[in-house]
Amino acid sequence: MDITTLPLVGALLHAAADLVTTLTAVLSPAGTLAPALAVVVLTVAVRVVLVPVSLLRVRAERDRRRIAPLVAALRERCGRDRERFSRELQALMTAEGVSPLAGCLPLLLQAPVVSLLYALFTHATIGGTTNALLQATLAGIPLGKSAVVVLTSPLWAHAWAVVVLLVLLAGIVELTRRADDRWNAPAAAAEGTPGAVVVRRVVPHVAVVFAALAPLAAALYVVTSAVWALGERIVLRRLVG
Repeated sequence: MDITTLPLVGALLHAAADLVTTLTAVLSPAGTLAPALAVVVLTVAVRVVLVPVSLLRVRAERDRRRIAPLVAALRERCGRDRERFSRELQALMTAEGVSPLAGCLPLLLQAPVVSLLYALFTHATIGGTTNALLQATLAGIPLGKSAVVVLTSPLWAHAWAVVVLLVLLAGIVELTRRADDRWNAPAAAAEGTPGAVVVRRVVPHVAVVFAALAPLAAALYVVTSAVWALGERIVLRRLVG
């Protein structure tokens, strides 16, 4: 079954295709770079809309730092009783007005956009109509091809482009992780466990794996979003204090 023929999915994909096509036309002076730039512009637009949500995240992080001494005292009081600690930590965060979900909101709200781009650049047809976006390229690589496909096909000669993107993403992810560790150090020390430390260091790099497996268009979104997120957090953290 072709999911693009479903009324809602087909309508969303058609709307997304029209938007990307329109942005590409506007950016046509950039030549063959126009489709890739259209994805970048779309990403920036989404991130601008999500700035208030990102601000909520930074404020939540600030509040977690504020209650870190209380959390440390709670951990000492509960000892090895993890169930009690979890229950009382939730009660403490509720009483202090600290949202445990605020940090996840930017990622959760972007997921539909990434999923839409993924679907848009992996279907030859949309509702029975040929998907012209699959003809778009960046440095000779179709935006519908993943880094893995490029590296294992005759397109490998153009692999430098996806390698640069993946290396850039890995660097940005690591810089962001280290900045987060410094900013959230008090809260992490109060609530953390050895397992949590490993999760904080490893999970962010899942984005690099996704970018390597996803269509180049989706990878462009992830890279652009990561660059934006790093700069945004630096600015917002200075404003929030």
